Amino acid sequence: MWASLAEGVRLRMMTINLDGLDAGMRQLILLALVGLGAQLVDGSLGMAYGVTSTTLLLAIGTNPAAASATVHLAEIGTTLASGFSHWRFGNVDWKVVAKIGIPGAVGAFAGATFLSSLSTEVAAPIMSVVLLALGLYVLIRFTTFGLPRTNLGKPLRKRFLAPLGLVAGFVDSTGGGGWGPVGTPAILASGRLEPRKTIGSIDTSEFLVAVAASVGFFVGIGNEGVNFSWVLALLAGGLIAAPIAAWLVRHIPPRVLGSAVGGLIVLTNTRTLLRSDWIDASDAVKWPIYAVIWVVWAGALAYSIRQYRANRDVEREDVAAKGETASA
Repeated sequence: MWASLAEGVRLRMMTINLDGLDAGMRQLILLALVGLGAQLVDGSLGMAYGVTSTTLLLAIGTNPAAASATVHLAEIGTTLASGFSHWRFGNVDWKVVAKIGIPGAVGAFAGATFLSSLSTEVAAPIMSVVLLALGLYVLIRFTTFGLPRTNLGKPLRKRFLAPLGLVAGFVDSTGGGGWGPVGTPAILASGRLEPRKTIGSIDTSEFLVAVAASVGFFVGIGNEGVNFSWVLALLAGGLIAAPIAAWLVRHIPPRVLGSAVGGLIVLTNTRTLLRSDWIDASDAVKWPIYAVIWVVWAGALAYSIRQYRANRDVEREDVAAKGETASA
């Protein structure tokens, strides 16, 4: 999916360059639309802004460090708007934000500073295996059993969130995205925080990560290769999408949201593994696998929706009761 997107963008950019004086404006409009779509997905599912935006920038020839720096600069504004919107809709657990966000900022700064001398070609497949396993767990658990109730409302410990934030922040800045894909499934898998608050807290804490990564990139590469008009275009699209995404996550049932997030994690990390040096699969192998994942994912979502409708009142009462217990 991302490969076809990248190729389409590359061809579109080539066409734009031939259109004369309007090329720059068309390019900025395209970037703004990508920023809007990326933030809509990120704000409602807790991941994919960095992956989507960085893929586009790499497709048009930006070097990895500059692409990641551009995305993180735009994310300073989009995550601030997203965090505010999630807070307004009651999707944020501030204790979780503090426990994961500060270590995340440390990891992001370290990753950004050393990006130019580090290779993620070996690390990316290993991380994708871990994330794929988490994604399968989240997809199966939420689809089959719905919102995990046993641990819901129990506090998330600092000894769990701090290392998670450190790793997620480092992966995010070195890979141009990863805060959501690492943080969201790990917290969802714990079963201690309902999906909308997991997503809202991850999105809000990402502001700290974006600021720290941006500072790290300026220390490491200055503003070399960073196009600030691209930053503003991505930011503009993201600002429009942020409140819409926060509203969506408030109204999407937890069971359905968990299935959606799990499927996205599985699809994204399967793609990374198939494209890695470990496998290097051909298109004839990749596309049938993607098709199977899409079919299974669609089936899981359909099943989750049916089960939610059948047990709607019970799930709502249980979530409400757990929320009252946690706040007591």
